[in-house]
Amino acid sequence: MDGTMRRMYFAVNVPNFGDFADPRVVADLARRAEQAGWDALFVWDHVTWAKDSRREIADPWVLLTAAALATSRIRLGTMITPVPRRRVAKLAREVTTLDHLTGGRMILGAGLGAPAEDEYGSFGDTTDLKRLATRLDEGLLVLNELWSGEPVIFHGRELVVNDVTLLPVPVQRPRVPIWVGGQWPAKAPMRRAAHWDGAVPLLYADGPDSPPRPDAATVREVSEFLAEWREKEGRAAEPFDLSLWGTTTPQDAADTIGPLAEAGATWWQECSGSSAPAEAVIRRVECGPV
Repeated sequence: MDGTMRRMYFAVNVPNFGDFADPRVVADLARRAEQAGWDALFVWDHVTWAKDSRREIADPWVLLTAAALATSRIRLGTMITPVPRRRVAKLAREVTTLDHLTGGRMILGAGLGAPAEDEYGSFGDTTDLKRLATRLDEGLLVLNELWSGEPVIFHGRELVVNDVTLLPVPVQRPRVPIWVGGQWPAKAPMRRAAHWDGAVPLLYADGPDSPPRPDAATVREVSEFLAEWREKEGRAAEPFDLSLWGTTTPQDAADTIGPLAEAGATWWQECSGSSAPAEAVIRRVECGPV
């Protein structure tokens, strides 16, 4: 995305429920992923998921803490945190603390989150997507300012900060990388992503209830859209990540991911979905990325 061919990175992506609601399982998975040559481990950030499913769900920050203590190299983060349902000061503290614990290995995946009725409405919060989008945009701006280590005064439509300085600052400067997620072909999430450090478009070839199946033509379309908006932001020369996710086998991974890298992707997140048992995920992880 910065005009030069970049290395492709590979992550493991798991939900924060099911077998992965156990921090010890996630710590073990992170250790195995690091040993097998993966570059990152990402966990989902849900409080209910689809609440009728009544799943066992863990706090993603505790899961990432367990993963951090079990590893020394791979990057860690959420994919994705619904920033509008978080207290932004608390989120800033959590991410900063983990960035220090990991020695600067954190990535924050950010977005609106879904399903809104379950994740927001169940707790008396608004489900108005326009209002949530405003809260997301303001939340990202406030996070960036709080991570500066300078006094912050912010008066928005949804958020207010009155002369607050948060210390320490994250290890990574100027901030922990922010990747913004959203379902393509909706353009607003990708315009939002272009302002930050990475994009995580959800590409459902067969509809949102099916597993993502990114294809090179669509990835190139997304990449060109992001490059256009990065140019408008005056940031075309700066590094920017385009992260995709889906499911591969060791046999087809290279053939699946290679064309996506040529189309502009810089990360692949191996995700077996919301119900895969830990044993199956571990078997895939131990085979290595490609």
